[in-house]
Amino acid sequence: MNYNKAEFTASYGLFKQIPPSDRLEFAFAGHSNVGKSSLINKLLNRKALARVSATPGKTSTINFFTVDTVYIVDLPGYGYAKVSQSEKKRWAELIEGYLNDERELALVFQLIDFRHKPTADDIMMINFLIDSEIPFVIVLTKADKLKKSEREKRLEAFGSEIPCFDDITVVQFSAETGEGVDELRAIIDDVAEGE
Repeated sequence: MNYNKAEFTASYGLFKQIPPSDRLEFAFAGHSNVGKSSLINKLLNRKALARVSATPGKTSTINFFTVDTVYIVDLPGYGYAKVSQSEKKRWAELIEGYLNDERELALVFQLIDFRHKPTADDIMMINFLIDSEIPFVIVLTKADKLKKSEREKRLEAFGSEIPCFDDITVVQFSAETGEGVDELRAIIDDVAEGE
């Protein structure tokens, strides 16, 4: 797949606005400020295709990017406290609506900050993906911020913190160094070719 030819396609603030699925979709989910936009920019070899913000909760829409014959889908970050209840409800409806819809959702990349224990929302999301039988990969972001020994400690801890951790494909990722980009692209390519 030619990741250099990615284009922004559309943004939707409400689930009912999203047109029916007409191609494979790879969705990126995670807590606010976990680095979804940075990851997507790195993956698609662009500086600012997905808007990156220092303020958590900036992505409040579902954003679709076209790469060859698939969509890369940037879901709004969840778990950000400083937004109104009505806004939280809208985000939840948007994310749940998308994940529960009859879409050609090939894979969800569930992002978790490598440095920290997963949040209650992360665990809820992982359990939801498992229960819904939606295939997913865990991406541990901000890997460059940890020394090798710290990484090993966190990986061991994730084994007891994340349900079924040992059975899940895990990619260590850094938007700074590009670590994990080739692995993520290879996963997308494999799934897209397998369809």
